[in-house]
Amino acid sequence: MKTFLRIFFLLLLLGAFGWTMFFLYSKNQEEPTRYATEQAFTATIIDKTVATGKVIPRKEIDIVPQVSGIVDKLYVAPGDKIKKGDLIARIKIIPNMINLNNAENRVKLAEINLKNAKRDYDRNKGLFDEGVIPKASFQQFELAYENAQQELSASKDNLEIIRKGATAKAGNAANTQVRATTAGMVLDVPIEEGNSVIEANTFNPGTTIVTVADMDDIIFEGKVDESEVGKIKEGMDLLITIGAIEGAQFGAKLEYIAPKGVEENGAIQFEIRAEMELRDDYFIRANYSANADIVLARRDSVMAIHESLLHFEDADKVYVEVEKGDQNFEKHYIKTGLSDGINIEVLEGVSREDEIKNPNKTL
Repeated sequence: MKTFLRIFFLLLLLGAFGWTMFFLYSKNQEEPTRYATEQAFTATIIDKTVATGKVIPRKEIDIVPQVSGIVDKLYVAPGDKIKKGDLIARIKIIPNMINLNNAENRVKLAEINLKNAKRDYDRNKGLFDEGVIPKASFQQFELAYENAQQELSASKDNLEIIRKGATAKAGNAANTQVRATTAGMVLDVPIEEGNSVIEANTFNPGTTIVTVADMDDIIFEGKVDESEVGKIKEGMDLLITIGAIEGAQFGAKLEYIAPKGVEENGAIQFEIRAEMELRDDYFIRANYSANADIVLARRDSVMAIHESLLHFEDADKVYVEVEKGDQNFEKHYIKTGLSDGINIEVLEGVSREDEIKNPNKTL
């Protein structure tokens, strides 16, 4: 039995040794890895940073009434185009009872003063005509009579303004008629007929009747991180991408960079604004969210390669592996230029005909 076990383990050991030798032989017979190669190509390299924001009209005006009251009639709706001076709404005055009572009392008092001034005027005019009193004395009564007439007229106008918001003398300038102060498109009508509205005053901005903007003058407004703001300056070109409009880009020119940053979510952000170049085939709506690619540098039609082909040696040496024979590669140190993160400009070190090893792609 012991002899049998010795023979069995010996055969097992010889079998394991034989399988190991066969495995090593097979591995040595495998073909070496063959790498794909590619050539340099012509490309336009753009180095850019991205700013997030929105597109808005440059001028957006809130039109408020000049009197307080109730909206009696609205003449516009969102989307309407209006001209300066167009009638927007009509306000119905709800008079303040205290002011109304005071105005009525002022009219009554002015009527009493006018009657008294007229009696004095008539009596003294007769005396003046008969030569009893000099002209200088008569002029005092004449002036008092004219002042009383003017006071009555003014008090009646004041009463009419309190009751109706305007006088008959005002004509089209009545305060109850809200008119456009600028031309443009109506963006919003936040009130409805029957709503109460308040006039603008020292303590209150007033109730907005409509919001009007010039939709032919659109700007991009966004934020740039402090790490990027030092790379940009006024006059740079921007490419605007609007989330609601797929596949379209709009040109823009950077016109403003905020001199002071604002902290947002632990990072300092600087506001920027850029004038957009509108296109006839798209209508831009106010407050669309958008991204702006700010072009920091650009190289047109230059020789480039993919950045994945690069190898780095030390801190300032960059090389690629150029094929000199069948899968026989040698180092070529190169000088690079502008990069967009995918492609990089090659200034010297390789030619367009060189086959460059792609270490990430095998045949």
